[in-house]
Amino acid sequence: MKAEASQMIKVLRVTEKGTTQTKQNNQYTLSVDPRANKIEIQQAVEKLFKVTVLRVNTLNVKGKLKRLRGNDYGRRSSWKKAIVTLKEGDKIELA
Repeated sequence: MKAEASQMIKVLRVTEKGTTQTKQNNQYTLSVDPRANKIEIQQAVEKLFKVTVLRVNTLNVKGKLKRLRGNDYGRRSSWKKAIVTLKEGDKIELA
């Protein structure tokens, strides 16, 4: 997949678990394009945030079933999560 780095990285996810991972292991959680592979994600993060990436772990998150009116069911969109480990001393500024 040949896409721009800004299109590949959708959003930096900020959660309680993610904040703990950032403090303890220097890891950040990103929502990325489902077609992107680990190498493309690494290159995009290094280009966008000017950091050194040591490791990228990815997983596909299946959309949850949600109940609509009565007995109708819908599903939220599935998405791809990437957990990026940065070199000691590097960090991604949120502001």
